[in-house]
Amino acid sequence: MCIQEPFVNIPEDTIREALKVVLDVRNHPVIIHCKRGKHRTGCLVGCYRKLQKWCLSSVFDEYQRFAAAKARVSDQSLE
Repeated sequence: MCIQEPFVNIPEDTIREALKVVLDVRNHPVIIHCKRGKHRTGCLVGCYRKLQKWCLSSVFDEYQRFAAAKARVSDQSLE
């Protein structure tokens, strides 16, 4: 049986720190993955894509393509 945790906000400072690691070329190549499958990876990659100047529709399209059945509307919120 799979029990899903309720939606939990990812603290902004956590995303900022993760982005610093991803953006630092000394860390390249980089692989990004979720340890528990709680959508933190998708949120981080979405922020990374925005820094790369992707439009939101492309960010959401990529998210939908890779999250597939696990996609959540809350992960696509701009709040």
